[in-house]
Amino acid sequence: MKIRGFRKSDSDKPVVRLIKKRPRRLFAVGDIHGCVDEITTLIEHLTKHKDLGPEDLLVFMGDYIDRGRSSKGVIDLCLSLKEKWPHTVFLKGNHEDMLLDFLGLGGRGGDVYLANGGLAFFSSYGIEPFGDLSEIVQGIPRSHLEFLKNLELAVMVSEFLFVHAGVRPDKSLEQQETEDLLWIREEFVQGQHQLGKTVVFGHTAFNEVFLDLPYKIGVDTGAIFGNQLSVVELVNGDFYQVELGERTVKEGHLNQLLGSGSR
Repeated sequence: MKIRGFRKSDSDKPVVRLIKKRPRRLFAVGDIHGCVDEITTLIEHLTKHKDLGPEDLLVFMGDYIDRGRSSKGVIDLCLSLKEKWPHTVFLKGNHEDMLLDFLGLGGRGGDVYLANGGLAFFSSYGIEPFGDLSEIVQGIPRSHLEFLKNLELAVMVSEFLFVHAGVRPDKSLEQQETEDLLWIREEFVQGQHQLGKTVVFGHTAFNEVFLDLPYKIGVDTGAIFGNQLSVVELVNGDFYQVELGERTVKEGHLNQLLGSGSR
């Protein structure tokens, strides 16, 4: 089922997909930005030690690419997870939006893409991002292009609304615009919306998982900036983190963060 309401921008079809079935556990994965070793470590830990399986739902918050060592490796991992667990959710981030625009496949911000980490994306594919656009596009595997083109803007699961960047706080769900879902920052983080859902988002990096309950939960903890990659389990309130360049997973509970200055 799709709830139509978001106004269209460019070639996007702004919809919220409603997932009716509540999973056993619900995991939100923070912005990866090419940190393939760290996300691999977290997924392996959840699979081997926390019984991650088809009854659970993984929601990736977008920004899989750019800046880090292997955008290609991250997308390969995402595709393998999609094959293993077809219900896994992959949201679009503003970095995927910029890349698609750069490639002439929709989106916005392509003119500043290379200056915002895009060079690392093409490097991971062994592509020089200068010259004939058709040759650049041909250097990217078709399955990777399809993955990027089919990323979702938002999903709703029970009391949670998942979007990459956030929502415009003074607008209803029906009035939200695609650009805000992908790009908004301070207005959302500092404001309080009235949507009646807890918005789970990435995009804005915090030192720790950001809690402003019942309004929002931020799961981007700035791995690519030398901090940590986080996965937050929203049913039981557990979180899992690995520091950039490390292979040891730290576990905790969101209760530890309440009253700690997260909000």
